[in-house]
Amino acid sequence: MATNGSTNGGAARRPLKHGIYAPTMTFFDKETEDVDVSTIKKHAVRLAKAGLVGLVTMGSNGEAVHMTRQEKILVTRSTREALDEAGFNDVPVIAGCSENSVRLTVELCTEAEAAGADYALILPPSYYRAQTSETLIFEYYTAVAKQSPISIILYNYPGAASGIDMDSDFMIKLAEATNGKVCGAKFTCGQTGKLTRVAAATNACSVKSQGSGWMALGGIADFTIQTAVSGGSGMIVGGANVMPKLNVKVWNLWAVGDYDKAMELQKVLSAGDWVLTKSSIAGTKAAIELEFGYGGFPRRPLQRLDDQERQKIKEGIANAMKIENSL
Repeated sequence: MATNGSTNGGAARRPLKHGIYAPTMTFFDKETEDVDVSTIKKHAVRLAKAGLVGLVTMGSNGEAVHMTRQEKILVTRSTREALDEAGFNDVPVIAGCSENSVRLTVELCTEAEAAGADYALILPPSYYRAQTSETLIFEYYTAVAKQSPISIILYNYPGAASGIDMDSDFMIKLAEATNGKVCGAKFTCGQTGKLTRVAAATNACSVKSQGSGWMALGGIADFTIQTAVSGGSGMIVGGANVMPKLNVKVWNLWAVGDYDKAMELQKVLSAGDWVLTKSSIAGTKAAIELEFGYGGFPRRPLQRLDDQERQKIKEGIANAMKIENSL
């Protein structure tokens, strides 16, 4: 099985490492809702300085469904530029490239690669749910993998894909059929048993070994330690937009064998992350603004939080941010 740092489409990619990744927010002008490139760049650099090993653009937290194709590419290009300008040349960018047809997905992967993306994160096609089968999804991914210039990470998020939940047998089969061009999976489903089976079958990168380079990535900070215990490769978690250092600390403590401290901080992380999970994109942006002075609002029709709701978020993440700010 090919490693994720191999040459695909003629270009060597930045290798994916074990650790914490953030699905970055997309920031907008508060009045016009135009893409705020300067804030996107500032945010990317802050996260890299905090120790994140990679960034994901145009995922669910990035409001990809609210963006035009041109805007998606702008965000990915701006993120890559910001990292390079700040000296984080080795930090990979994973771009969300989810479309419902093979043709459009390949086109987006190609444009994302030209904008500086190293890998593509892709949901299974789900719009025509009644006509969707395991065979259809398998053929979709294998066709995209064959034509895409960059390798693919499966995005298993039933809540964003009409309930489609890819199982471990399916993921393992895809990894084998594509000779590593499908190089990982994000388990936003939260099923650690599934993650354990896939990580073992693919000899995934973990805190102990680079393995084959295949990436088994947890999708919610609630199970960071569980992912590490299961032989997983790291986390792609929205809460890392707000508390990146705490997320990194929990993972790194486990990696060096300080299990008691890791478990202690996991409890604080889970409590704080739950506040952000419940309040979703609007709440995460509010938390960023309250703590770091920028953030703004999601694009409509997502709702803006009032002052009382924002205050509850600040109180809810207070313990986590106390640790975040001490690191």
